[in-house]
Amino acid sequence: MKINQRHAWPSTVEEAIPIQQQLAGEVITCDQLGAVQHVAGVDVGFEENGTITRAAVAVLSFPQLELKEYAIANRPTTFPYIPGFLSFREVPTVIDALEKLTLTPDLILCDGQGIAHPRRFGIACHLGVLIDFPTIGVAKSLLIGKHETLPDARGSWKPLIDQSETIGAILRTRTGVKPIYISSGHRISLPTAIDYVMQCTPKYRLPETTRWADKIASKRGKWP
Repeated sequence: MKINQRHAWPSTVEEAIPIQQQLAGEVITCDQLGAVQHVAGVDVGFEENGTITRAAVAVLSFPQLELKEYAIANRPTTFPYIPGFLSFREVPTVIDALEKLTLTPDLILCDGQGIAHPRRFGIACHLGVLIDFPTIGVAKSLLIGKHETLPDARGSWKPLIDQSETIGAILRTRTGVKPIYISSGHRISLPTAIDYVMQCTPKYRLPETTRWADKIASKRGKWP
């Protein structure tokens, strides 16, 4: 994948906020994706006490969910850990990993928020806008918003609401197991995002894309 650089990477919140505010206006939350034959997951780990960022991208066939390609990249960490600004800490290295791919995915699931974010510009939005790709935010915890009580059955979901706006969904991917939080990243609607996440989550709480990317980013287990 060849990716054009849209902006310099800041090192402070004061520099980061205007970038979020500007690029948030480019986020598309309706479906602009074609046939999906390959899905990708991206995840980030850290080395040497957090000074080195290690990003992994795993590309799986869809709907078979078999690993077809992966890439890893490392670079010095230049932004602190601050909730709501994780894209500035992680996306530069994710882009490095994506540029190594020879197989281009049709949809990317990000370990983090999409528009379920105070400025409607989480990591899935940031990555999606920069590379102009359909992306979904798949977060393990709630950052912002409220929701009704969620039934225990697999596939149950409730809208995530902030200031009377639907910004995502809380989704039960396994019966009786802790839910996850889904939101549009770029070029995909919430209902379509939920559908793809469920198809990518046949057995466990997290999508296979996330599980593979996390395994590779954290150097756990074996892979081809």
